[in-house]
Amino acid sequence: MSKYKFAGLAFVFLWFFGGGIGHFVATGFFVSIVPPYIPWPLAAVYVSGVFELLGAFGLISRATRPWAGMGLLLLILCVSPANIYMWQHPELFPKFPPALLSLRLVIQVLLLALVWWSTRVERVPAPGR
Repeated sequence: MSKYKFAGLAFVFLWFFGGGIGHFVATGFFVSIVPPYIPWPLAAVYVSGVFELLGAFGLISRATRPWAGMGLLLLILCVSPANIYMWQHPELFPKFPPALLSLRLVIQVLLLALVWWSTRVERVPAPGR
């Protein structure tokens, strides 16, 4: 694995490990960004936090990394409504400048790309090919 891919993987691990812990430490904040049309916001926060932690730990092993990567890609898509909700209703989140809420959406797309790239297992060609 190249040092760049390792650095990307380390970043993804830290992002989701920190985010997963955050779901349990700053639960009130995460509940506040769940759009009103999502049922059981507290449960959604806890479940997404557990999946963030599972995904982060799944990145550690080469055997589980591709599965963890696919799970984290799906998780990013599942939590997108929260980021879109914040972007659409900046008046509900006065601590965040609107530019930062827009930047969160850009970061989310970049995070999707980084997760995809860093979790693909490099195939070693068979001898003679």
